[in-house]
Amino acid sequence: MALHLAARRVSSVASKALFRNGNLARALSTEVAGDASSGMILNFNLPHAPIYTGAKVTQVIVPGAAGEFGVTADHTPIVAQLKPGVLQILFGDGQEAEKYFIPGGFSISHPNSVTDISVPDAVKLDDIDSSAVTSGYEQARAAYAGAESGSIAQAEAQIDMETFRAMGAAVGVSVA
Repeated sequence: MALHLAARRVSSVASKALFRNGNLARALSTEVAGDASSGMILNFNLPHAPIYTGAKVTQVIVPGAAGEFGVTADHTPIVAQLKPGVLQILFGDGQEAEKYFIPGGFSISHPNSVTDISVPDAVKLDDIDSSAVTSGYEQARAAYAGAESGSIAQAEAQIDMETFRAMGAAVGVSVA
């Protein structure tokens, strides 16, 4: 129950209006086909839409619950729970990483150099409005302070605060 509640709250926080100009549309990346024999393949999915399917990438850096780690071709197979943070996708040497804030999720690296990432929501860092992050954190903090100790409302507010804190860190805003 607690894990389900946490996942639902984190997804709710990440999908709030945190985009510049109030734009809730997500800029999804173009799908790319590929095969694992020529490098690493990334499948990056949300419950309602894929961001990448079969994309050839050189590395993915994920915010694992046990710590941030990078995945490249021929990586040891691993299943990892993801925490709120920045997911970085590198397409080639010298190219800037494509960065998304994710509220959590799972990463599965297979023995054939394919990595599947499934998250409840993803927002490009450039689309996050830092004032909305600050405002959201303050609202969550007020909800936490006003909730009964040990209640579900207090737990939800705590999850919101932690997610907004991670989002703030991702865009260089201190909210704590």
